[in-house]
Amino acid sequence: MKNEMLNTKVYEKAFAEQEKYRRWLLSQPPEEILHHAYEYTLREDILLSLEYNDLTDSQAKALLKSEDMLSDVFKDFEKRETGHMEDIWETVKSRANILMERQKQDIEMER
Repeated sequence: MKNEMLNTKVYEKAFAEQEKYRRWLLSQPPEEILHHAYEYTLREDILLSLEYNDLTDSQAKALLKSEDMLSDVFKDFEKRETGHMEDIWETVKSRANILMERQKQDIEMER
């Protein structure tokens, strides 16, 4: 089987798993849905990653053997140390700096 076909099968398997999760999630009360919002979003990001990147044949075959591939990838990611919160904080500061500069320009223009 060609690499492209293997990667397509991995994506399709993950997509089907996400659709099953989505149907379950939508059957839950609002509080439970909110409780799982982060997981749902991250699983969507994993799907997006699978759509735009390719695995090796061996990697794809290994994932295809996984019973709950998307869930397992999510659990592994959740355990990782990432710079996510630092990136958010840098974005907050950057937005504040942009607004400060605009406000400064507005004040100078009023003079």
